[in-house]
Amino acid sequence: MRVLAALLLFALPALAQDPPRCDADRLGTVACIAGRLCECRFERGGQMTGLPDMFRWDCSALRPPCGEGILPATPWPPPQGQPGVILLPPRR
Repeated sequence: MRVLAALLLFALPALAQDPPRCDADRLGTVACIAGRLCECRFERGGQMTGLPDMFRWDCSALRPPCGEGILPATPWPPPQGQPGVILLPPRR
């Protein structure tokens, strides 16, 4: 029981790691953060957003996935065709 508790204590810091710092030295580098391949970029702030100009990680939905949860690429459309779709020959 004690061994299991000790293993859990060592595993918790590995699960909750902070992302690497994004600064001028790392501009353009990428890191896998929360399943996304994020890029370190300089983003302009503004009065509408209320944020200052600063370096930030771009982890938007348009960034590709990374890590262990990536599904293998599959051909589209699937080779077996669409379920529930019947193609009829054209009428003459």
